[in-house]
Amino acid sequence: MAATKRKRPSVDASKANGEMPPPPLKRRASARTSTAAASIATNPDINGDVFDGPNAARASPDGEIDEEIVPSLAKQENGAREESPLSDALDVVEPPKKKRGRSKKASIEDQIKGIEDVTHSVVHKASDGVVEPKKGRGRKKVKQEDVEVEIPSAPAVSTTAAQKKTKKEANDDFADPEAEGEEEEEVDEAAVKEAISRPPPINSSYLPLPWKGRLGYASLNTYLRMSNPPVFTSRTCRIQSILEHRHPLQDPSQPEHPTKNRPDRTQPAIVELGQRYVEALCLANVKDIIKMVRWNDRYNIKFFRLSSEMFPFASHPEYGYKLAPFASQALAEVGKVIAELGHRVTTHPGQFTQLGSPRQSVIDNAIRDLDYHDELLSLLKLPEQQDKDAVMIMHMGGVFEGKAETLQRFRENYAKLPQGVKNRLVVENDDMSYSVHDLLPICEELNIPFVLDFHHHNIIFDNTQIREGTAGIIELYPRIKATWDRKGITQKMHYSEPTPAAITKTQRRKHNPRPATLPPCTPDMDLMIEAKDKEQAVFELMRTFKLPGFETINDIVPYSRADDNKLAEATLKKQTARKSKKAADEEEQPAVELVPDDEIGMGGPEGRVYWPPGMEEWLRPKKREVKKKEPAEKTAAQIKKEAGKAAELYAAREAEKAAANGTLVKGDGEDSDDAATPATKKAKAAMKKKAQAKAAKDAAAATASAPPKSEVKKKTKVKKEASMPSPPSEESEELHLHDEEDEQPIDPAIKRPAAGGRRAGGRKAKQAVSYNEA
Repeated sequence: MAATKRKRPSVDASKANGEMPPPPLKRRASARTSTAAASIATNPDINGDVFDGPNAARASPDGEIDEEIVPSLAKQENGAREESPLSDALDVVEPPKKKRGRSKKASIEDQIKGIEDVTHSVVHKASDGVVEPKKGRGRKKVKQEDVEVEIPSAPAVSTTAAQKKTKKEANDDFADPEAEGEEEEEVDEAAVKEAISRPPPINSSYLPLPWKGRLGYASLNTYLRMSNPPVFTSRTCRIQSILEHRHPLQDPSQPEHPTKNRPDRTQPAIVELGQRYVEALCLANVKDIIKMVRWNDRYNIKFFRLSSEMFPFASHPEYGYKLAPFASQALAEVGKVIAELGHRVTTHPGQFTQLGSPRQSVIDNAIRDLDYHDELLSLLKLPEQQDKDAVMIMHMGGVFEGKAETLQRFRENYAKLPQGVKNRLVVENDDMSYSVHDLLPICEELNIPFVLDFHHHNIIFDNTQIREGTAGIIELYPRIKATWDRKGITQKMHYSEPTPAAITKTQRRKHNPRPATLPPCTPDMDLMIEAKDKEQAVFELMRTFKLPGFETINDIVPYSRADDNKLAEATLKKQTARKSKKAADEEEQPAVELVPDDEIGMGGPEGRVYWPPGMEEWLRPKKREVKKKEPAEKTAAQIKKEAGKAAELYAAREAEKAAANGTLVKGDGEDSDDAATPATKKAKAAMKKKAQAKAAKDAAAATASAPPKSEVKKKTKVKKEASMPSPPSEESEELHLHDEEDEQPIDPAIKRPAAGGRRAGGRKAKQAVSYNEA
């Protein structure tokens, strides 16, 4: 992702009961579904207040956001992995818009001068006894005159990276503290050399075949998300949308509309209305779980991670709420379907849920978030073993004052958790700080199951005890399995792979859209596949290794869905329109059959739910391509006719301009130069000189055949007398010039400039007319 994404505007909590600022611009509603209306729209294609949650589109909370699925949502990540921002802000802040246009590239001299200025400033403050406080990483301490100061360490980046950084700092008016993970990684030559020279991994050749376990994916089904209507469980919104919906609708008797019937903020706010708006989103998410679980079961996927955005802001310190009062019945129905099909569900709280932070506000937020996930899973009312297997996975988080201090705070805060949370909590190794050797001992000490993530292990591992790859970790399998057996929970593992082009450690964090192989786990393992392509990554493994259920999966038809009523409804509408025009003897067309509601989005009888890698666009109808028609060759008559029309339009337009501006017309038909520019006057003079030269040439050519002087004098006399109010003669009718435009249309063969207008550039000069008889 090359550019920093815009953040949502924040809302002050003190304005919750007062006047609200004007609402932000909404996303443009889809033209395909803009006609649909409901009491409260929960479709993001209709309502701009609703969008997919960020965790649902990612492989895991420390993964990447899919730009295609979540095009307008700002990342809410902290690249430094330090503390949660949720305790200090209600919403993310939108930086000011950047000015359009190209920015000037900073030269190398300017960059060096900027670094020197910062260094001199720090040293100058140190000499005055002022110590610069530590603001982040990448700084080292030196002593000057017994005063400890900090100066920026020399950046180990190339010239190109320095230029990019300088350009970014020059363009950004707002420094985003969370933008570290949003920019493309600057190429560090030292990091590349280190990555290339690292020892090669040692991977195991064992494959868990024949496969008997359960494969799963996380939170979002790409096929169902692109269905019509969409099916997904991560509808969320902004806090500002909740506050806005506390006001009654402009017309309460009509359903809400994104533009025609919005909340009226001039009326007093009612908290219950805002809560009702959030509850509608929650219930829509819960309802779609049943569809997703049945879809998974049809294609032999029996493991699924529930989205943490299913209940927006449920763990918020101010706007949080309990699930049982309004969602207990809906969740119990979901649990009934899960129990019947024998599936397993889990959750994964976000990366900001950390129990090792030194800040109490972060600890409080983490406990509330864990309570929310525990309530969600408990309200499913699953059977005993399935309820035990419904675990909550979390990372240890950032390193604060050292790993030993952070782990000690985790011990202390874990002891304060409710017993229900302790029963479900499991810990996973991450790809930033904590390896298997860091977390496995504390999991054994506190009786916490440990989740092994193979992808994270190959990035963060203790190279003094183990080599990179999947071969060495097998020795720790018995200890890892024992952490699950002590609590009677079915073990699970996470598997993903880095992108093929990844070299450095940061690049390798990004998940490959579809893994190519299986890890060396037991054949009956519950394996969560963390990948961008979600269920398609599972299908890829099923097809590659011929796992159970692969025969039910077939390729989709590009840009066409057999399990969608959109095409059938359009065909039915056309047939209805043709019925009245159909002849009596015409054959009857076969009736169009609509897909039942239960079968919409299920892949049809042929199970066409697999899309090839990179062909996600096949899930939507093909965009209409408007081809420009090539102009046919015109005949001479058409060209002459068009030229005549153009001359008439030009003359009429110039006449209107003259009438509007009050421009005077000169006696011989020339344009007035009162409003002309110097360039126009110069052009007119040149055209006039050219016309005079041509007229003189024509007059000289006509001298040889000129009539006697008596005839010329007679004609000249007739011409002067033509303006007198006398009956016209035959000779005067032939020689009379019509000056009024409304008496006779302009002859295109004789191009005369309109009165009061300017001459158009590039047009031919006025043709000279000779009144001498041949």
